[in-house]
Amino acid sequence: MSRIILHLDLDAFFCAVEEQFDPSLRGKAFAVGGRPDQRGVVASCSYAARQYGVRSAMPMSTALHRCPHLLIVRHHFDRYHDASHKVMAILNDLTPFVEQLSIDEAFLDVTGLREDGQTLAQRLQARINNELHLPCSLGVASSKLVAKIANNLGKAAAKGDGPPNAIKVVPAGGEAAFLAPLPIEELWGVGPKTAEQLHRLSIHTIGMLARWPEEDLSRRFGKLGRDLSQRARGLDDRPVETERETKSISKETTFSHDLTNGDDLRRTIRHLAEGVGRQVRQSNLRGTTVKLKLRWADFTTISRQLTLEVATDHDDDIADAALKLFDNAWIKGQPVRLLGVGLSGFENAAQQLGLWDGAETERKGRLQSALDDLRERFGDDVIQRGSHLQDEE
Repeated sequence: MSRIILHLDLDAFFCAVEEQFDPSLRGKAFAVGGRPDQRGVVASCSYAARQYGVRSAMPMSTALHRCPHLLIVRHHFDRYHDASHKVMAILNDLTPFVEQLSIDEAFLDVTGLREDGQTLAQRLQARINNELHLPCSLGVASSKLVAKIANNLGKAAAKGDGPPNAIKVVPAGGEAAFLAPLPIEELWGVGPKTAEQLHRLSIHTIGMLARWPEEDLSRRFGKLGRDLSQRARGLDDRPVETERETKSISKETTFSHDLTNGDDLRRTIRHLAEGVGRQVRQSNLRGTTVKLKLRWADFTTISRQLTLEVATDHDDDIADAALKLFDNAWIKGQPVRLLGVGLSGFENAAQQLGLWDGAETERKGRLQSALDDLRERFGDDVIQRGSHLQDEE
């Protein structure tokens, strides 16, 4: 029996949620994101705005240039997380085999259920539409690869200036024929550089790639060549993973204007480290590798990392390592556009502590827990470092 995989994507999710709180936005060209005078970017945009060429991840200033009457709505992540949680609850009500990819996207394995894939997709879409008033599109196929591509094409083919709310089904056995006429850029794993190399071989469609000898692709591209040959023929046996391992946790900020003051930059690093630390503790993890991301005024971006001797979830440990990386990378007075701090190399926080570091770690843990509780109840600014206050006087 062939698998039945659904790929669900919520249509213009942030915008759909905002329209629920402000119905006057419906049918209008608007974007959710930051202000153009603060280097804001478009996080999501309505389908009316897309008619003017506005797209996600576009600088808000560019979006306004393309659509001068564009309305800008600030984001409300608490609303989006709440709505996403309700959507995922509906998915898990249909099947326990749900792999959440992001706040608005998921795979479902519905193999073995009594109804066919199209019927299940229609029923799922109707429930999300009716109960949560959110539009969503679905791709249905025998694999994750083909289901996602089907969803992309279904949405692209939808007519009108509203959400697509589309369903596209690829019958089992028809995967290769479905993929064959599509440009190779549609295939997972084909980025700009790989596409350029394939074009030099006069390979322009997925079907042409499927007919190319797998041995030659492996010789030219290594393991990727073998994988591309298999994917081009619609072969993908990856399972729907119900639990996704956290690889890294990070926070970053883009400044409204380039910063050159070292004290301001170091204060920002500590603030970002506190955000990372809190999320790590909420996930019951500890990490060993601290990463710093820096973007200069000319958009050049660098990253540096430092591996700690002992895994940590404490703000100070993360901040101290990030500050060390910063001091080694930054030249005094050099303008900084973006700062980011991250932690990876995780292990479960419940793992055995070292024989000699247990008492100190426990003391730091109690202090960190108390700070988390205060910030949760009264806001992030309820506790501030004395050095921060002195800097601001």
